[in-house]
Amino acid sequence: MPKIGMPDIRKPQLVKATMAVIERVGLHSASISLISKEAGVSTGIINHYFGGKHGLLEETMRAILRDLSGTVQAQLKHLPKDNHQSRINAIINANVEGFQAENKVAKTWLAFWSYSMHDVQLKRLQRVNEQRLLSHLKIELKALLPVEQANLVAHGIASLIDGIWLRGTLNPDGIDADKAREIINDYLDKQLTFYAQSSL
Repeated sequence: MPKIGMPDIRKPQLVKATMAVIERVGLHSASISLISKEAGVSTGIINHYFGGKHGLLEETMRAILRDLSGTVQAQLKHLPKDNHQSRINAIINANVEGFQAENKVAKTWLAFWSYSMHDVQLKRLQRVNEQRLLSHLKIELKALLPVEQANLVAHGIASLIDGIWLRGTLNPDGIDADKAREIINDYLDKQLTFYAQSSL
């Protein structure tokens, strides 16, 4: 976590620089020296406010997660509460369009996923993000399905989002948001149809 007192203008500047360096050279080669040069600050500022590379990576991921959460909330705010499929698509969109789909952000996400497997604090951030996604999906799905099925389908959609996002990130053409919506809605339609038939 950045120390209290750090100028707010420095935080986005350093987060942006961190993502740019990770995009260019990868996480392991993204040294404090390269990041500070990219940001136009001294290495001492990063070490003082973040305690080094790990703290800066944590703040970078927090910034990305805040953007994702804010985007989901903003999109849902403008949709009718009873239009559950549109609201599910808004959740999908927030994960596969705009800022989250930019190369520098996607590469930082990949580095974060890999790093979080061996780091307690980053793993906790990943867990918070996962639970937030599932919570949004379950709210919409519980209006369409019984609780047990809603929970199962929420995990299915979350897995599809992760898989589609990962494949798109590794694809030179990037993430295809239209294809993501098509695949996930096909899965959801089949789950809704299956439940409707099984409850007859």
